[in-house]
Amino acid sequence: MNRFIFVLSKIVDVFFHDQLQSMQVLKFGGASIKDAAGVRNIAEIVKNKYPYPTLIVVSASGKTTNAMELVLDAYWQQNQEDIHQALNAVKAHHQAIVQELFAAEHPIVDEMHDIFIDLEWILEETPQDTYDYLYDQIVSTGEMLSTLIVAYYFNDVGLNSQWMDVRDCIRTDNNYRDAQVDWVETLQAVQIKVAPMLDTKIVVTQGFLGGTSENFTTTLGREGSDFTAAIFSYCLDAESMTIWKDVPGVLTADPRIFDNPPLIEALSYTEALEMTYYGAQVIHPKTIRPLQNKMIPLHVKSFLQADKSGTLIQSYSDIVYPPMIVVKNQQALLKIVSKDFYFVDEGKFSELFSLLASYRIKVNMTQNTALAFSVCVNNDESKIEQLINALASSYTVEVIDQLKLITIRHSEDTLYKDLRANKKIYLEEKIRSNIQLLMHQDEKL
Repeated sequence: MNRFIFVLSKIVDVFFHDQLQSMQVLKFGGASIKDAAGVRNIAEIVKNKYPYPTLIVVSASGKTTNAMELVLDAYWQQNQEDIHQALNAVKAHHQAIVQELFAAEHPIVDEMHDIFIDLEWILEETPQDTYDYLYDQIVSTGEMLSTLIVAYYFNDVGLNSQWMDVRDCIRTDNNYRDAQVDWVETLQAVQIKVAPMLDTKIVVTQGFLGGTSENFTTTLGREGSDFTAAIFSYCLDAESMTIWKDVPGVLTADPRIFDNPPLIEALSYTEALEMTYYGAQVIHPKTIRPLQNKMIPLHVKSFLQADKSGTLIQSYSDIVYPPMIVVKNQQALLKIVSKDFYFVDEGKFSELFSLLASYRIKVNMTQNTALAFSVCVNNDESKIEQLINALASSYTVEVIDQLKLITIRHSEDTLYKDLRANKKIYLEEKIRSNIQLLMHQDEKL
């Protein structure tokens, strides 16, 4: 009998493993669920296209993250009128979706009410913690609300789903607003808690969020839901991952800036990594590496044109790419000059990069002369101010802000000349066919 039970358990394990091998991880961004019609649409996509075990990562609805940041800022400044105004806007947005999708007595009404009550308890107290800590505890409300709506609606239309709190699975350090994943603990938690659910249900969970060992909420960096989906794909050995966007796939440029940029139908992991590193916003920068490590294909598709193939990102070695343009806004140029009589040399580079790392300032381009070190960074004013204060005794720092960084991948001479023509360039770098130009944010492209 014991031998029979052992053999049977092995058969079940193999079957369960095979089931998970065919599983899909989907990520739906805020634009896809900005209203009730959007929620209905993603339910149709899942119903029609994903008969396999599926895990779905959902962002906050529409512009909710921006709205929650307004709530936080008003709370931080203790402006009660602005708190109520910003919070009421968030409530009204979600109540409108719920009223259109559900009956008046639906359980989601009370659950959503409880989420807002918990948030209001926080907002009634005077801030005692750091801004970054409060950011994660407050702004994360958006994902909790959106996933609740999606999971309940899926069940109402016959998609057997299970809502899951991602903070129980993705474990992080306590570096609030940019938490680092503890991959060992996360892998163990996902396999224990998530894998059994996928045998019978669609799992709906939050993007962007994680949890510390003390059970405090963290976030993985702005627009971090793509990364969340990649973490689950890696931990569950997904067959593929799909990001559903409001664009047809990965384009050669931002369609909000350039007219009718062509679709890139196939990208290598390496090229996708380069594009996201330089600031392409269609995919979060941390997304690719977990997928590449396990050779999991990534599809980028449009929820507005679900039958279109979109872009496929996987291991390619023989693709010839067209020129691609990445525009990264909100940049600042720091010109750092030593106060002593020495050059800015290797010893000073070590000190400067150590400080940049300690204040978690993202460096996008550098250039040095005998007397100065110039660095283009993301324009986070509070972090830059801290850096300047730390450098004050040994360096003078000139700051030029309101800049944007243009990166041209696989550049052609005509394109380069057109983008550069009649513009003041603050910093420029050419490495083979890769060109970067730093210019004022108001320059027309």
